[in-house]
Amino acid sequence: MSRQFITEAVMVAIYGQLLAPPAPVEYIVPYTTVLELYEFQVSPDPLMDNPADDQHVKSKINEIISYFEEPLNKKKIERALSVPWAKSPSILFGDQVSIAIINAVDTAQYGEYFDPIETELLLTSQRLSIPILTDQVELIARIIESSAPVQVFDIDDFDFAMDEEPLDQV
Repeated sequence: MSRQFITEAVMVAIYGQLLAPPAPVEYIVPYTTVLELYEFQVSPDPLMDNPADDQHVKSKINEIISYFEEPLNKKKIERALSVPWAKSPSILFGDQVSIAIINAVDTAQYGEYFDPIETELLLTSQRLSIPILTDQVELIARIIESSAPVQVFDIDDFDFAMDEEPLDQV
């Protein structure tokens, strides 16, 4: 059985280790974060401080977008978009990684502390009882501060997170 995490599509593009995990993993990605990839693709603003790193990340974003737009993958994603909270069939990224797109719905439940995408991450994590994986230290701090009933891991702790038992199995 593969380990599952809720994350943003851009995290998969930025952090190469997410596509080379030590064991099978499935990333559940809210569709709105896939749409963000298109914004990052055309944005003149750098995503990374180092120009070479920025070019590499933008290249990875283009690759992921192209992969999601392949006919079979696009059909899987479109199927999930017809119903709120529907999850696409897994889209394989090699032997160890799959990504499922979820049609998360921002209900503004956390609107005071979190932006709409962060709210979707939280609600998806709660709904599926799957931890969030992020690089945003401020988001982690706000999750803890708000006592949101979710488990969250920093991407720097990815290997540790892969070894952890999910909360519902502890």
